[in-house]
Amino acid sequence: MTTTSPITCTIEHHATLFALLSKYAITEHGEKGKEAILKGMTKYGNERGRRMAQNALAHNDPLNTMTNQAYGEWVPDYPGQIEAGPICIEPTYQTYVSKCAWCSAWQKHDLLEYGKYYCLNVDNAVYQGFRSDLTCRLMAPPLSWGGERCEFDWGHPLTEEEARLLAEKKAELGLSCVKNFTYHTAHILYTIRTTLETELGEAGKAVVKNAVRDYVELFGQEYFDVLDGVYEGKQLP
Repeated sequence: MTTTSPITCTIEHHATLFALLSKYAITEHGEKGKEAILKGMTKYGNERGRRMAQNALAHNDPLNTMTNQAYGEWVPDYPGQIEAGPICIEPTYQTYVSKCAWCSAWQKHDLLEYGKYYCLNVDNAVYQGFRSDLTCRLMAPPLSWGGERCEFDWGHPLTEEEARLLAEKKAELGLSCVKNFTYHTAHILYTIRTTLETELGEAGKAVVKNAVRDYVELFGQEYFDVLDGVYEGKQLP
């Protein structure tokens, strides 16, 4: 797991920074701002998926639904923070999330209306970054959009043998492919910022400035300074 400082961001920091970027993009630039945020989220998810694929290939593992689940890059901040699990493994692998730390952070800071755009495509974008012909489908409105729970259809079955191999692979990998939320927060800032600046120009820079100001007011300057140099977009080809 990546560590760079005694100060470490959590899911709350990651979720809140995204929601603040979304808030200022949408409130100041309407549909154009929303489109930029969604484009940035897709790019961010694709980047995560490609990184996961690189890890799988480095271990000589194929790129499929089972290995996609095995090479996840994050874990909850503490036990019980998230409640999730499988619905079924056949005819397609389906999973649910009934308690979400991102939703909790957005609700805590009154940002659910803006944070919810994170949920529209991030899981599918990660999946397609992992392998471009894979598709993850939301089966119902997610929690952040008023649903009872998030439900995902991963498009392919897991046989009982693959389910066993998945548990073994997760145990084998442990935390070796997990990155902490300082890294993930720096990553989402970098990718959303560069997308906003590309799509909105100077106005995109103002969106980022306003979002960072609010983030610092909430958490303190040290939780922004810790992001410096952690992710500069150089990890992927």
